[in-house]
Amino acid sequence: MDASTAAPASPAPPAPASAEPAPFSGGKLALLTVGLALGTFMEVLDTSIANVAVPTISGTLGVANSEGTWVISSYSVASAIAVPLTGWLARRVGEVRLFTLSVILFTIASAACGFASNFETLIAFRLVQGLVSGPMVPLSQTILMRSYPPEKRGLALGLWAMTVIVAPIFGPVMGGWITDNYTWPWIFYINVPIGLFSGACAFLLLRGRETKTTKQRIDAVGLALLVIGVSCLQMMLDLGKDRDWFNSKFIVALAIIAAVSLAFMLAWEATEKEPVVDLSLFRDRNFALGALIISFGFMAFFGSVVIFPLWLQTVMGYTAGVAGLATAPVGLLALVLSPLIGRNMHKLDLRMVASFAFIVFAGVSLWNATFTLDVPFSQVILPRLVQGIGVACFFVPMTTITLSSISDERLASASGLSNFLRTLSGAIGTAASTTFWENSAIYHHAVLSESVSVYSPNTSAYSDALTSLGYAGPSLTAKLNEVVTAQGYMMATNDFFRISCAMFVVLAALVWITKPRKGAGPAMGH
Repeated sequence: MDASTAAPASPAPPAPASAEPAPFSGGKLALLTVGLALGTFMEVLDTSIANVAVPTISGTLGVANSEGTWVISSYSVASAIAVPLTGWLARRVGEVRLFTLSVILFTIASAACGFASNFETLIAFRLVQGLVSGPMVPLSQTILMRSYPPEKRGLALGLWAMTVIVAPIFGPVMGGWITDNYTWPWIFYINVPIGLFSGACAFLLLRGRETKTTKQRIDAVGLALLVIGVSCLQMMLDLGKDRDWFNSKFIVALAIIAAVSLAFMLAWEATEKEPVVDLSLFRDRNFALGALIISFGFMAFFGSVVIFPLWLQTVMGYTAGVAGLATAPVGLLALVLSPLIGRNMHKLDLRMVASFAFIVFAGVSLWNATFTLDVPFSQVILPRLVQGIGVACFFVPMTTITLSSISDERLASASGLSNFLRTLSGAIGTAASTTFWENSAIYHHAVLSESVSVYSPNTSAYSDALTSLGYAGPSLTAKLNEVVTAQGYMMATNDFFRISCAMFVVLAALVWITKPRKGAGPAMGH
């Protein structure tokens, strides 16, 4: 066969127009991981670091404590609005560009909060801070996982999970320490070096790795309904307890507006061609069930995160610093085990790991429910240490199950929506747990008071013991009431943890309804 009759050689297939960039390795990967993790830590930390500083901020800026809570509410409302918009914004701007811009604007807003000279200015900058913070957590997750080789994406998710879980636990501890030893603006100033480092890492290392953008039109109706509905819902959760919930006309109005707006938003977004929130994600079985289980899991978990230090300080007489030390051990084993779990997820049945996590949470809750007023500090911290095992086994596997069937182009939307539901469930858990705790304490106080009588031998013996210590008349009555109140709160705390135990047992069973692929890891779609 001569050259003229030979078949022409097949041309090489053209390279794809938008090939996925090669994963990072070595020092660049380590630096990017630290940069993204610190950005996430900074944002999540700000959801709780200002909580303990509210009285100090209120006193310094000359407002009542009830007004000072807007330092927290303004941030949480703005952030709750922005998180579910992450997917839509990322498609228009690009994930890398959006994350970098969010970090830089968050850093600037943090500095502006510290420089605020009056309360109105502080609230305005907290609103800005919350609005620009929305994309940071979900995009840090997707960018970090894209930057790791497929076989190491479980490790990436484990490292990311550590920051999301540990930050809200240490937030109040750090906020209290900074406020006590420096001045309140420093709870915002500490974000500046962290934000600059995180933003620089994203800008320098992720250049040329931008995701595909599309010019989607603005779903103005869906966006307006989302802003109104989520704002009113978050304000209701933040302010409800202080205003006696539905005995307040303002809270009732917020609830009605939130319900109507969100109902109309769901109906509108279900038929919209380019929705601002992609509700079609819930057609995916694993996403819908995973998001539901994560939401209820965080609701119960963050309820305990709030009630535990409240009990220590209100009932047990711990200082804020000692209460923080008692709370902190939950992060120790979580820090160690989260990367380990993530690295080996492809070898494990994720449902079994997540179910084990809920069993650990249930066991710890039952353990806490046995505490009495004379429990020593050494026994207080042990359940928190064990709880860290559950934290590591809960978040990484459940996030993997939730996103396991989501394609690449929808990952930012799915991550944003699941993070929004997680954040909202944490707010609901906080509001519900504190309300239940206080109402239960009032009930137990009333029941116990009925047994305090001059005709009761126990009361007489206890009164005689107090009298020998110098109590008499009004001081004796006040002391007896103090004892009854402490016992009422102790019983309410035990009630709360028993209910939490039951919730975790139910969640341990629900996990088995999901159907992740065998050996599934946090792959970037399918």
